[in-house]
Amino acid sequence: MAKKKGTNNALVSAAPESTGGSTTTRTTSTTTSGFAIKAYENGILNPLDSKPPANFAEIRERYHEPRGTASPTESVYEGYVNTVESTCNEATMVFEVGGHLLKKHAKGYQKAFNQAFTGFPADVGFNNSLSAPQPDFVEGLRMQEFRPFPVHKHVDGAVLYKDNPNSLTLPHLAGEWKGPGGNMKEATLQSAYDGAALVYARNKALAYLGKSDPPGHAEVTTFTTDWTNLTLYAHYAAPAEDQTLEYHQYPIKSINLIDSHQGHKDGRKGLRNEQGHAFKQSCTLRDQLKEHWKQRCNGILSSAEGVLLPIPGGTLEATHAHEDESGYEIVEQPCEPTPPTSSKAKRQSNHGKKSSSISSSKSSPSVNSVPSSGGQKRKISPRGSFEESSKQRSKVHGYWEMDDESGQYFHKRSNGAVVWFEDSDDGN
Repeated sequence: MAKKKGTNNALVSAAPESTGGSTTTRTTSTTTSGFAIKAYENGILNPLDSKPPANFAEIRERYHEPRGTASPTESVYEGYVNTVESTCNEATMVFEVGGHLLKKHAKGYQKAFNQAFTGFPADVGFNNSLSAPQPDFVEGLRMQEFRPFPVHKHVDGAVLYKDNPNSLTLPHLAGEWKGPGGNMKEATLQSAYDGAALVYARNKALAYLGKSDPPGHAEVTTFTTDWTNLTLYAHYAAPAEDQTLEYHQYPIKSINLIDSHQGHKDGRKGLRNEQGHAFKQSCTLRDQLKEHWKQRCNGILSSAEGVLLPIPGGTLEATHAHEDESGYEIVEQPCEPTPPTSSKAKRQSNHGKKSSSISSSKSSPSVNSVPSSGGQKRKISPRGSFEESSKQRSKVHGYWEMDDESGQYFHKRSNGAVVWFEDSDDGN
C-alpha cells in the first residue's frame, strides 16, 4: 500500500509521544511484523477461518446481477491488459486503470484514498494496540448528509476523519491494492482490518436505533486487487465461544481481470454491483438515523407541552421512565401557564356530559399526580377532583386537554386511561 511506504517500522518502535501531559500508547502498523498476531488476538479472522455469512447466497446472486450500463468492449479490455502488464508502479496503476474498474457516484457520496481513520476510537476490541485503519480506498456519505442528526456525537466510529465536517461517515465499502509484485497476503490482512472497522461502526449505528442485523448477516464489503486479480470479501461480526466478538472476512469471488475479455467484464461488473449495494446500505442507514432523530426531537417537544408520547423504538418501561414507584407521574411545567378562556359556569352546566368516545376510561382506578406550583406532587382521585385553587390549576393547564362537547378538561395517559379534571375551588 502506497501510504505505508517510507513510514518504516518507526511507527511501531518509537517511544510514546507526549500529548499535553499524557502519553500515547504504542500501536502496531498493518505492515509490521506482529500485526497479524495482534489482529488474531483481537478477534479478526482470516478468510480460511471465517464462516460464510447467513446471506451468502444473496450476496453471490447480487454479484452476478446484470447492469444497466454497457460492458467494456474488446478494445477497452485489451487496453487495460496492456496498461497492467507495462506499468511499473502502484501509483501509475491506480491513475491509469483505477477509474476504469470503479464507478462514480452522485454528489454527497465520495471517495477517499490512503487516508487514516483519525476519528476512529482506539482500543474498542478489534483494534486494541493497533494503528488506525488506513485503506487505500473507501467511499461513503459525507457527514453533512446526516444533518440535522449529530452523528459524530451519537454513533461511535461513524465519522472516519477527526475535525472534518466533510468526513466520510458510515461507509460500507473499502479496498486495498498493490502494484506489480505486491504482497497480496498483506492486502488481504489489511482488508480484514478495514472491514472490521466498517462493521463495528455499522453495528453501533444499528444499536443506536435499537436494532441489529440478523445473526451472521453481512452488509459490508471489501476488495483486494493487484489489477490482475480481484477478490471481494463479505464482513460481519459474530460472538465467539467465549462471547467475545469475532470479525469474519469471507471471500465472495476471486477472478482474473486479464485472462479473458469475459472474465474482465464479470470482475468489473461484480465490483460495481457491490459499490451500488454499499451505496444503498449507506443511504438507508442515514435515512433511518435521521428519521429516528426527528421522532425523538418531536417526542421531546410534545412532552414539554404536556403530551406524553412513547419513545420511538423504545419500550413501555422507557415511556414511563418518569413515573415513581408510588405511581405518581412526574409532569413538567408547561411553557405557557395561562389556560384558554372558559367560565366555571359553563363547565358546571355541562357537568356529566362527557364525550362518548372517551368516557369509558373515566372510571379508571389509577391515581395520577401533577406538580404544584411549588414543585410538590398532588394526588388526583379516580374522578379527577383536584383540590387546589384555580390559580394553581392554571399552571398545569398544558397537562390537560379540553373536551369540545362538555368544556371540561381531561388527560389521556399513555396506557389509554382517561383522568377527568373537575373544577372545584378548595373542595367546593
